[in-house]
Amino acid sequence: MSAEKIIVPANGYLMLFLFIALFFGSIALIPLTQTGWSIIGIITAIILAFGFLMVQPNGSRVLLLFGKYVGTVKKNGFYWVNPLFTKKKISLRARNFDSERLKVNDKLGNPVMISTILVWRVANTYNAAFDVDNYENFVRVQTDAAVRKLASMYPYDNFADEGLDEDITLRSSLNEVSEALEKEIDERLTIAGIEVLEARIGYLAYANEIANAMLKRQQATAIVAARHKIVEGAVSMVEMAIDQLSKKQVVDLDEERKAAMVSNLMVVLCGDKDVSPVVNTGTLNH
Repeated sequence: MSAEKIIVPANGYLMLFLFIALFFGSIALIPLTQTGWSIIGIITAIILAFGFLMVQPNGSRVLLLFGKYVGTVKKNGFYWVNPLFTKKKISLRARNFDSERLKVNDKLGNPVMISTILVWRVANTYNAAFDVDNYENFVRVQTDAAVRKLASMYPYDNFADEGLDEDITLRSSLNEVSEALEKEIDERLTIAGIEVLEARIGYLAYANEIANAMLKRQQATAIVAARHKIVEGAVSMVEMAIDQLSKKQVVDLDEERKAAMVSNLMVVLCGDKDVSPVVNTGTLNH
């Protein structure tokens, strides 16, 4: 048998009544009969006691008879089974696994620290009990392997100076990365009968040896991007000013004066400090 088989054993309360009647009845009959039947009844009752089984909500018991899989009890309640059955308890509750922080290389080869938070539960007790040696350890090892593979598939971030134009990055695309991680882990854990409920990145940062350098790089990139926007806006404003002055014929500017005006406006608009104005009380030529 290579598939999970759900069974519902005999009612435990009925067998409990039989056990009490047999055990105490045999004790009561010892002084009356003074034969070996009373001892046999007591021993039989004790053997029957090993067959009692209790299953809690979201719990299960895998039953084996001399190494042969008999079935799995998933319905909660009080039951009685063959006393010779081996009963292996497997929880069906959702479990939370927070992996250790792993040092891996992203797509660009940069070392990053990454960890994942995984929510999982056992869906197939047969696979969990017999297809892997230890399903809990299997979950930990395969999750770490999936995280390492995922980190190598995406860059930590986009950098214009490297000509990288990735739509998905580890830092800015958490939803997409989490979906890819959940799919990767689910494929790895299917063999163990594990259902992945949720998988997401719990921690993400550059490794200590490059963290400072990458922080400066990000700051420089942000400054360059901001300056680019400022210059773009300043050019647009200068162009609008010259066009409006020419259109309304406020002043007639030759090429040299236009160049001087453009230079002054660009300094005022693009400077990172306040500009001290100089008032010209003479003519435009002095």
